[in-house]
Amino acid sequence: MQSVAVRVRLAYVLSMEHGDVLPPPVHPPSPTIYDVASASGVSPSTVSRAFSRPGRVRAETAAHIHRIADDLGYRRTPPPRPGTPTSTGLLALVASDLSNSFFLQIMGSAQRAAAHKGQLLVVVDSQESGELERHALERLIGVVDGAVLATSRMSDAAIRSIAARLPLVLLNRPMADVPSLITDTAGAMRAAVGHLADLGHTAVTYVAGPEASWADGMRWASVRGAAADHRLRARRIGPYPPTLAGGRAAATAFGERPTTSVIGYNDLISIGLLRELTWRGVRVPEDVSIIGHDNILEAAHTAPTLTSVATPLERLGRVAVEMLQEQATASPGHRSAVAARTAKLPAELVLRGSTGPAARTAQLRAG
Repeated sequence: MQSVAVRVRLAYVLSMEHGDVLPPPVHPPSPTIYDVASASGVSPSTVSRAFSRPGRVRAETAAHIHRIADDLGYRRTPPPRPGTPTSTGLLALVASDLSNSFFLQIMGSAQRAAAHKGQLLVVVDSQESGELERHALERLIGVVDGAVLATSRMSDAAIRSIAARLPLVLLNRPMADVPSLITDTAGAMRAAVGHLADLGHTAVTYVAGPEASWADGMRWASVRGAAADHRLRARRIGPYPPTLAGGRAAATAFGERPTTSVIGYNDLISIGLLRELTWRGVRVPEDVSIIGHDNILEAAHTAPTLTSVATPLERLGRVAVEMLQEQATASPGHRSAVAARTAKLPAELVLRGSTGPAARTAQLRAG
């Protein structure tokens, strides 16, 4: 079956392959779990438990929630399984920013893995918004057979609420009760800091990404730990948006207390910082060495080219979809084991032109 990638922005469905625009549905949206929670005066997680695990909610509260749900016309849709009459043959990939080629590379391999099983892939751009991500997933329940959340910005509670009604796989964020796929961030950060130490650097600045990102917290913790092992001073600036503009904005804070080396949350931040520092007269790598993360396509086309931690983007998309398909076909006796699975893929440091020996003098005031 021909695979089609579709970008969904709640009101419109945009065909990324053909550029067609379909009009939004004329019927009013069905009530969601959040509508029921608001009308009942309880949290969405309580509503979720009232339907999926009623024994964990007081009988009076559960009865009240069910009455409100009936009044609103809310109907809980159980997760569909391929091969059953409710299977739609559609899977979803929810990405936090499709303008970042990191997600486009994941999307391509995920799309091929879905097509291999005769399924189509729907792609949602949540625009770095946990709220938009949540509402999109609510709309997709009953429409898709499962979803891959690529760097979700939702809370753990919101993810669990969705997972109770739709099979999920998380990328770059482990959760004990939701299938997850991560990369070896700690090992990659140790390699990056070790590379800087070998070049004679004695201090490193970490430019942080979104506060809601699990990966950001893990990367900073790994940088700090590796720096201590190598006796480097480590400091953190940010958070900044994970974009070129975010990297440019970080240049001012970096210039106030410069170090001879920098590790960015992702490649876009690192490339934006590199360009801004170059514009301000700071030489890379002669004055400052810069390392990115993700090894996106643009990393090999900067001036100088960007040293970056390479995550296996092709494998991330393919394995995530395979994990989602495994959930859908798991027997009842194996579903709890599948739900608790966290898989880890290796990462490696790709050396390029943006790192070099530490400058002997710190003439890096980039104001």
